[in-house]
Amino acid sequence: MQASMAEGGPGHEESHAPRAESLSDLAKLSLGALGVVYGDIGTSPLYAVKECFGKEHGLDVTPANVLGVLSLIIWALLLVVVFKYLMFVMRADNRGEGGILALFALVQPKKQSPLKRKFILLMLALFGAALLYGDGMITPVISVLGAVEGLSERSTAFTPWVVPITAIILVGLFLVQKRGTGSVGAIFGPAMLIWFGAIAFVGIRGVVSNPSVLWAVNPVHAVRFMMEHRFHGFLVLGSVVLAITGGEALYADMGHFGRKPIRAAWFAVAMPALLANYFGQGAVLLTQGAEARDNPFYALTPGWEVYPMVAIATLAAVIASQALISGVFSLTQQAVQLGYWPRVRIVHTSGEAAGQIYIPEINWILLVACLALTFGFRSSTALAAAYGIAVTGTMSITSILFYVVAREKWGWSRLAAGTELTLFLIVDLAFLGANLNKVENGGWFPIAIAVCVFTIMTTWRRGRAELAKWLTSATMPTDLFLTDIEQQKPHRVPGTAVFMTSLPDGIPAVLLHHLKHNKVLHEQVVLLSIQTEDVPVVGGKDRVQVETLGHGFYRVSAHYGFMQVPNVLKTLRRASLQGLPFDPASTSFYLGRETLLTSGKSPMARWRKKLFAFLARNARTATAYFGLPPNRVVELGTQVEL
Repeated sequence: MQASMAEGGPGHEESHAPRAESLSDLAKLSLGALGVVYGDIGTSPLYAVKECFGKEHGLDVTPANVLGVLSLIIWALLLVVVFKYLMFVMRADNRGEGGILALFALVQPKKQSPLKRKFILLMLALFGAALLYGDGMITPVISVLGAVEGLSERSTAFTPWVVPITAIILVGLFLVQKRGTGSVGAIFGPAMLIWFGAIAFVGIRGVVSNPSVLWAVNPVHAVRFMMEHRFHGFLVLGSVVLAITGGEALYADMGHFGRKPIRAAWFAVAMPALLANYFGQGAVLLTQGAEARDNPFYALTPGWEVYPMVAIATLAAVIASQALISGVFSLTQQAVQLGYWPRVRIVHTSGEAAGQIYIPEINWILLVACLALTFGFRSSTALAAAYGIAVTGTMSITSILFYVVAREKWGWSRLAAGTELTLFLIVDLAFLGANLNKVENGGWFPIAIAVCVFTIMTTWRRGRAELAKWLTSATMPTDLFLTDIEQQKPHRVPGTAVFMTSLPDGIPAVLLHHLKHNKVLHEQVVLLSIQTEDVPVVGGKDRVQVETLGHGFYRVSAHYGFMQVPNVLKTLRRASLQGLPFDPASTSFYLGRETLLTSGKSPMARWRKKLFAFLARNARTATAYFGLPPNRVVELGTQVEL
């Protein structure tokens, strides 16, 4: 392969990810990554092997089947986690940040590329992001259920309490979200280290009792299993994929820890512990046969050991859930900033870590969905039927976007990039195809959630585009307006008026309406536009530009990354360092408030117009979102026909 492929594109742009300057830094970041990045995939042993030998597939617990399934799990971990994500996809960092929206922001089609192609890539990225919402709802439930079900392994008296206990844990988890992860985040890494140590210990003990299970590392066993069972074996892949759920988190959380710590945590702790436990479960199945098939994970912990293991597993499941919930918060923030989601309340729960946020609306939606899944499916086995489609769908889309970035941003040859894409999709589509069989038995849920989220994203984006057309048509060229001001000389009153506008040029309609109806202007008028760039973070020196227009008018352009939340007062203070006179006590803020009517001639479908109007009415107000002082805000309303 080409030399340029060795490191892909990273390194040519400033990275905002943490850097491990020493072994101590690397150890600390790796421990943090262990707690956040590997929570989901780290709890997969609770249910992955169990589902492969569950009633759905009806596999006999024979040595050939055990070795075959284990071989499939081992090579799924190697091919997807190690080869795909750690070796290749994590090179596609957007200034240190990862995730499907960050990956799409890297896509730079050539100028001659058709607009339709760009649109298709955008739709793929948005649907991949939408699938992650379904994943964020299922992961907390299946992880906690899988952990708590260990109680019923030793006494059936606990069975009726599994669902209520799970519900109580989930309610408590979502109630503490508003406090932020900072207060408990310090224990995530050590707690997951204990978890990985525990599963590795019981796994090794199981292997010692039957070392022949180690032959599963030979891929020939996987091939033989697939050849013997054919289509039935293909369907088993739908359960094998449970072992790699959470693989996307390696990429999505790259900006929090950096590539090197994530890789170090995997190779030093996570992968050895997972392999040891999967081998141990296989050894128990070989030794005990059908007696262990109901829950081979807890079959590794006989007698009293099950109770501390349930406690540790529950803590690990909570950590895994926390990581997914935080990921959904972060994804929503990115979608808001990029214009694919209505404004929501974003609460920063840490004064130091910008990535620690809390979004109340999303939090309560996730809680209701998790409780509905808990009481609707009632067991990890039933819920496993709904799990996997979201993950494999997102993985497949990530592979396609990675190909585009490799070809058009890094200049890889068609052969090199195409070879990588082919290898990735062979695995991704095999898992996705096997999971399609789950649609009828619960797999419809993440698809339905994804369709709803995708519809909201595309409708909001389209509606904002149509609204922008109207706003553009209602603006006046700056030169023409200033010439008119010089001739008419309207009365000027003391103070500063800041007019918020989404357009970087021209005089916004809200200013024109103000002048038309009030017949006055402030001595100083600031036209403030806030633009979101296709990068995670815009540095302070590049964030604000000030342009003096004359006659007391200034244009301030503020640029933010899609991982940042704009703050108007901080922006104006930064602009004051570039010569803009700014006194908060004498400043008023003018905002346009559009009332949307669906009777216009825009090409949007009528139902989309109604949905957009509904979303706009219920979106977070600009006053609250931009951090404006409510007692200094003036809103001027107008009707807009879409």
